[in-house]
Amino acid sequence: MENFTFSNPTKIVFGRGTENQVGTEARPHAGTVLLHYGTGSIKRSGLYDRVVSSLELAGLPFIELGGARPNPRLDLVHEGIRLCREHRVDFILAVGGGSVIDSAKAIGVGVPYDGEVWDFYTASATPQRTLPVGVVLTIPAAGSEASKSSVITKEEGELKRPLDAEVIRPVFAILNPELTCTLPPYQTACGAADIMAHVMERYFTPVTNVDFTDRLCEATLRTIVRTIPIVLEDPHNYDARAEIMWAGTIAHNDLLGTGRVGDWASHMIEHEISGIYDVAHGAGLAVVFPAWMKYVYRRDVTRFAQFAVRVWDVEMDFSNPQRTALEGIHRLEQFFRRIGLPVRLEEMNVPADRLTEMADKCVESGAKGSLVKLDAPDIVEILQMAR
Repeated sequence: MENFTFSNPTKIVFGRGTENQVGTEARPHAGTVLLHYGTGSIKRSGLYDRVVSSLELAGLPFIELGGARPNPRLDLVHEGIRLCREHRVDFILAVGGGSVIDSAKAIGVGVPYDGEVWDFYTASATPQRTLPVGVVLTIPAAGSEASKSSVITKEEGELKRPLDAEVIRPVFAILNPELTCTLPPYQTACGAADIMAHVMERYFTPVTNVDFTDRLCEATLRTIVRTIPIVLEDPHNYDARAEIMWAGTIAHNDLLGTGRVGDWASHMIEHEISGIYDVAHGAGLAVVFPAWMKYVYRRDVTRFAQFAVRVWDVEMDFSNPQRTALEGIHRLEQFFRRIGLPVRLEEMNVPADRLTEMADKCVESGAKGSLVKLDAPDIVEILQMAR
């Protein structure tokens, strides 16, 4: 186990009706609020009215910025920065899923910064200050509600890049599983793939003697595997929705990575796919992750066999652990297919003509992996395997 420092200051407020507490939670941090959301589903569901009522009861004036899209865009971040400066906003409330939250985080670090906010996403600058961000989560997937991460897409150049900085963790996150009951099945499934990827990227580590966090990762994965089929069959099953929502937060709040070194190459490969083709991030991960596993599993067959046995209940073949490892990868891929996700690039209408470009961009962004160091030809091979 590696040395580590773990700190997660995000306050979690979990359960039924908790969105009605948003004004109370925001009041200690806020004078004027930017209410940031997506394309209007929160208004159709009535969530918008409840949030606004809570802000008004707390005496908090607010301005609005809707329009956040999956794979959130830099142009909208610029608009949010402009609005915050113009109206002297000092707090951002993100109501939505990971795209809204990531956009809110980018706006937060952009407001006090004299330069171009994209500097933070190219690692040419490091954010030191931010407007505080609070969250009302509606989609369990990205884990952004308690993470130090934000991912933004710059349409010019078709670049999708991450920022990781402790300063951008939200000050609070309100998690009401009831808000997820009306999610379309495909969005629920995409969220599952994103959650599982966050866990597996920590699980497949070159660090040894990390059995405690191995077990935590395995339990989180098994929870998703068990509960996603339940909610796809019964979307209003509160208990299963609650398990998924909490697992999604734990998957990316850094607890599962303590003492380990993660391998984020698969995530970065997917960023190049969705940065160009605007596919759902979780769907892209369902395609990329099994291909990455097939390419690298020989580096640590024992760990991949352990994954197969402990997560998928594969019977260990002691005479041929490689067979056990491959069966675990197969079962992961079959799970994604069973819950309605693509497992090949062609199923997302992603052609083969830009694989080298994606690989080159991926390497340029610094994504090389830790379990196996990848270069551009390796990434092309993985993308070819994902065809």
